[in-house]
Amino acid sequence: MKPNSRLSLAFRALIQMSCNADRAVTSARLAHQTKTNPVVVRRVLGRLREAGIVASERGHSGGWWLVRDPTCVTLADVYVALEQRLVTAPPTAKIKMCSIERALQDRMSDIKTDIEASLIARLSDTTLADIQETARL
Repeated sequence: MKPNSRLSLAFRALIQMSCNADRAVTSARLAHQTKTNPVVVRRVLGRLREAGIVASERGHSGGWWLVRDPTCVTLADVYVALEQRLVTAPPTAKIKMCSIERALQDRMSDIKTDIEASLIARLSDTTLADIQETARL
């Protein structure tokens, strides 16, 4: 699954949980609503559970729910929890490059790192509650 798809899935699932705060939401229901597989939902939400944003319970009455107030969960919290990188790419193996290519790659890497930090800062300004309010849910 593409990184931006995981991010979109996470946001949609979190908003659904926020709207249904009185009960747990199942992976199957979230998968149906997001048109994906329940296994994919569980993988994505598992990262959010590790970050302390959601909790889950197995069994007949189990499911997923928010453990933090939607006004306290920022888009950056979710982005970082999913270990997303929309701008920077993972480091690649060092290959032989000419000095110009190496200098260019180093400079581009620095620029991408700055952009990524700026993106996270901007994402910190918006909460799940803000999205929910904008969507008028």
